[in-house]
Formats: sequence, structure tokens, C-alpha cells
Amino acid sequence: MAPSSRSKGVAAKEAKKSDESNDVPSFTLENVQHNMKIVYYCRTFLSIVAGFVAGVLGLTALSGFLCYFVIMLLASLGLAAKAKFNIYSFFDSWHRVAFDGVSQGLMSFVLFWTFAYDIVHIF
Repeated sequence: MAPSSRSKGVAAKEAKKSDESNDVPSFTLENVQHNMKIVYYCRTFLSIVAGFVAGVLGLTALSGFLCYFVIMLLASLGLAAKAKFNIYSFFDSWHRVAFDGVSQGLMSFVLFWTFAYDIVHIF
């Protein structure tokens, strides 16, 4: 039995409502927190690696800090690529992927930078 014209109109309205509700992004707080935890972990790990790289290469002053910021830029691009550049599916803003954790990682970078530099070039 074919649906009546009245039921076709109701079905079309319901489909339209479901399409409109899909336009609004919805986030689960636990998922966003988990994603941010991964971002912080990646940045901390890469800060330590960048510190060792800068120390072993003997970078000093601004060149060492430039090394850190280039690696953090690559980390941001890598995280965005991992999300297939659809940031709003996993995070609430680009700012959280691009800048969150950079200043906290800077302290770890300086610690391991000076440690590796001292071991390789002074001793």
C-alpha cells in the first residue's frame, strides 16, 4: 500500500527537522577532555624531544626557541591532519589545537635543552 499524501508531508517535515538538528554540533564533555589530554601529552612529549634535539645540535639563544616553536607548529599541523582538518568534530575551537599547552611545554623544553646541551657540549 502506498503512503498517503498526508503521511508523505509529515515524513518530509520530520526529515527536515532531523536535518536541521544535525547542523548544530554537539560535544560530549568526556570526549573533548580526552582529546585535550592527548593534545597535552603530545605537546609535553614533543617538548622533551625538541629540548634534546636543540641541546644535541648545540642551538643557543633564539635559534633554540625557534626550534621549539617550529616543532610546536608541526605538532599543531599533525594534530589537525590526524583530525582530517575537521577540527570542529573533535574540539570546540582551533585555538585549543593550535595554542593550548605550548606555554606549559616551554618549561620542559628549556629543562631538557639545557640538560642535553650540558651533557654533549660541556662535559
